[in-house]
Amino acid sequence: MKPEILLLDPMMDAIEKQLEAAYVVHRAGPAGVPADVAGRIRGIATGGGTGVPRAVMDSLPGLEIIAINGIGTDAVDLVEARRRGIRVTTTPGVLTDDVADMAMGLLLSLLRGLPESDRYVRAGAWGHDPAPPLGHRVSGRRMGIFGMGHVGQAIAARARAFNMAIAYTDRHDKHLPGCLFVPDLLTLAQGVDTLVIAASGGVGSRNLVNAPVLAALGPEGVLINIARGSIVDEAALVAALAAGTLGGAGLDVFAHEPDVPEALRTSPRTVLQPHRASATVETRLAMGQLVVANLAAHFAGGPLPSPVV
Repeated sequence: MKPEILLLDPMMDAIEKQLEAAYVVHRAGPAGVPADVAGRIRGIATGGGTGVPRAVMDSLPGLEIIAINGIGTDAVDLVEARRRGIRVTTTPGVLTDDVADMAMGLLLSLLRGLPESDRYVRAGAWGHDPAPPLGHRVSGRRMGIFGMGHVGQAIAARARAFNMAIAYTDRHDKHLPGCLFVPDLLTLAQGVDTLVIAASGGVGSRNLVNAPVLAALGPEGVLINIARGSIVDEAALVAALAAGTLGGAGLDVFAHEPDVPEALRTSPRTVLQPHRASATVETRLAMGQLVVANLAAHFAGGPLPSPVV
């Protein structure tokens, strides 16, 4: 018989068809996993944002593997997974370039006012109404990167093409050519005009980008977040944008998705995306294939391609 798995996040049709060919696929309804099914579930396929709610994990006594379609693990209780011997996998590497591209796209859109100018042209205002305000130069800025893993380094590579000075903070100095290591986040923010968050989410990084860090960036500084909304003190961000003590923010992630504060949605100082940094056909297919490969390897008793636990 086919192993039975739970699909918590939708995937591309081609990926779901592969899952359905190999497994009995169940989807959780509003009331969670039906009791008559829970005992048979051996695997979960989910997204990084959704993860696996602890109540769902607790309801599945036969759970063996959680395959995450993404690189974030903060929405999965890894301690409990280790205790129970549940294997956890992610899809590293395949989404790095798209996430780095989104960081630069948000920065360009924010500083050059691309959304506002797009609306101006679409409204037929060109030649009739006053032009949108001038933007700000992107090339030559001083970029600080919080989190210098694969994504952070890919962002740095793109920033070099814009002739930016690059500094970063991470758990330790990675001795990267052309990148200045700064040991703490506040000092990093004091020395740059662009702060890009590429760190991991979770309890250890919650609200680390706080009011003092935002104040250090200053009224000409901008924040770009393509990592996790929990890393930013969202109330402090709202206050800084409203007061003009922060120049702007380009955000793909938020503290309580999909709920975005009205103050961020209506601010002229923001450019927003609905957590779509990896949302390209090419990358979502590659991510899905890695989910399929991890599940297949587990149920075949082989080594996992990309294990976390």
